[in-house]
Amino acid sequence: MLGGALALSGAVAVALGAYAAHGMAARADEAAVAAVNTAVRYQMWHTLALLALLVWQRFEPTINLRPVMALWILGVAAFSGSLYAMALGGFGVGLVTPLGGLALIAGWLTLGVTAWRAGAGCRQP
Repeated sequence: MLGGALALSGAVAVALGAYAAHGMAARADEAAVAAVNTAVRYQMWHTLALLALLVWQRFEPTINLRPVMALWILGVAAFSGSLYAMALGGFGVGLVTPLGGLALIAGWLTLGVTAWRAGAGCRQP
């Protein structure tokens, strides 16, 4: 199920990136185009990272990667979603963007701890 959602996330990122490069650039200001490009970049990188976690989980099913996945999904939705809302819809979303960024950072830190524990033989049953 998550694999299908990630495939959709990748498709949306490519579509919005193409729109920013071709359709939006002629009608919107540079800041809005830059915001969409930033959102696309973060969404795509985290989509690919989530796919990598699914592969890792397949080979190491005892490692709990769900907290990392949850933080990244929340972070992409909040960070990229709020940038899309601001640039494409003109909505002001206040603190949502930085909170999404914090969720992305927390996901990476959680991944680091999880990987360290797995490498140190500290796996939990």
